[in-house]
Amino acid sequence: MILLPISLTIAAGATLLNLWLTVRVGRVRTRENIFVGDGGNEAVIRRMRAHSNFVENSAFVLILLALVELGIGSSLWLWGAGALFLVGRILHALGMDGMKGGRMAGTVITIVTQLGLAITAMLAVYLTPVSFSSTAVTETIAVEAR
Repeated sequence: MILLPISLTIAAGATLLNLWLTVRVGRVRTRENIFVGDGGNEAVIRRMRAHSNFVENSAFVLILLALVELGIGSSLWLWGAGALFLVGRILHALGMDGMKGGRMAGTVITIVTQLGLAITAMLAVYLTPVSFSSTAVTETIAVEAR
């Protein structure tokens, strides 16, 4: 069995963050009596965009995180990249609610995290020495004994 502790932990954290963002949308919808769509309400739109933006970015990060961990193994920097992504998404969500600098910080952190993981994935593929070997195939002839 292959266990990817970093990827599993960050995926679990991302799931909890997704649930938090879902609840935040529901709360503002309830408060504003908007049960379908955004109703043109800016608070609902902001919360929905924070949630949608999280979903738009999470798949790429989680897939890259898992494949990099599988390819090169666990490392402290990979833990940091995953944790940083989650912090960035929290800052972005709070920034969408008006926290000064949160949205920009969250966006930059997300971009840097994705870029770092993508570069690492490419380097892992193209800088890993690969050896090729060939096997000679010979014909075997059965000889009947008399």
